[in-house]
Amino acid sequence: MAQVRSYAALSAGAPLVPFTFDRREPGTLDVEIAISHAGICHSDIHQAREEWGPAIFPMVPGHEIVGRVTRVGTGVSKFKIGDLAGVGVFVDSCRSCENCEAGLEQYCLGGMTGTYNTYEKDGTTIVQGGYSSGIVLNEHYALHIPESLNIEGVAPLLCAGITLYSPLRHWNAGPGMQVAIIGLGGLGHMGVKFAHAMGAEVTVLSHSAGKEKDALAMGADHFVDTSDTAFKKALSKKFDLILNTVSADLNINTYLGLLKLHGTLVVIGLPGKPYSVDAGSLLNQRRSLAGSAIGGIAEIEEMFAFCAKHGITSEVEMITADQINVAYDRAVASDVRYRFVIDTTTL
Repeated sequence: MAQVRSYAALSAGAPLVPFTFDRREPGTLDVEIAISHAGICHSDIHQAREEWGPAIFPMVPGHEIVGRVTRVGTGVSKFKIGDLAGVGVFVDSCRSCENCEAGLEQYCLGGMTGTYNTYEKDGTTIVQGGYSSGIVLNEHYALHIPESLNIEGVAPLLCAGITLYSPLRHWNAGPGMQVAIIGLGGLGHMGVKFAHAMGAEVTVLSHSAGKEKDALAMGADHFVDTSDTAFKKALSKKFDLILNTVSADLNINTYLGLLKLHGTLVVIGLPGKPYSVDAGSLLNQRRSLAGSAIGGIAEIEEMFAFCAKHGITSEVEMITADQINVAYDRAVASDVRYRFVIDTTTL
């Protein structure tokens, strides 16, 4: 086994501290990656603070992982030593259900294996994440990353990026389509970049008027301050597709009312409590309310090719490992534009 350095939460809500543990030796189909960058996702904070139910400690968070391949198993064909590689939200799945076989491993019927806060399929080994100096996983679940991309902005693509790319592709965002993004945070800003590059007309719906300049610079055609309730009437029946990226409680019926005939509102953020949906909001204009979660391996690879073609990466603030706890507090306070990324060489 190889010992790696990391930052871990040793108990629920405790500050993250330096922590060492052993990674397994690469098996026949495994790759070993020396991690250089790890994004901070808000879900890392929720899980480290045990806000989503019972969690497993010690916990090394992180599922936005970038680094270089340092070793490969004898049966590996997908990677070679020195390749730039990434790891996203999951590191395993059953590989045999209809969803896995369709390349939708995130919807594995047996349950995907998350990158942390879970157990390996042996039921006893804790899976630890990317706030660490290295990781070992089956080659199928590692992603090729184009060398042309700015590496500092790549890590968040492995969660925030694919979380927005996938629904935009699934609902065929493109020229002639009116797309709205609710929220301009770590998720929302990626939606703006992707929807713009796909050729859609993009509107940002945000209660933070100070983000208008950023939204327009990222490719939004319009910015609407939702603190002015006049937007409800002005935008009625306007959009083909609305992506809700916020986790805050909101009146979902207000936003359903902005959909035109056959329009769809996709829930991406995780609200603190269930939405109350008025059936009339759906019946009117034959609207749909849907959900979407990350993406499968093939789609993430497709996203990276799209990013390379259009020069798309996340807007980030780089931090050192000893700044993780401060970054957590700042992320909760929405004091980041738009994603923190840890320089894991500082571990």
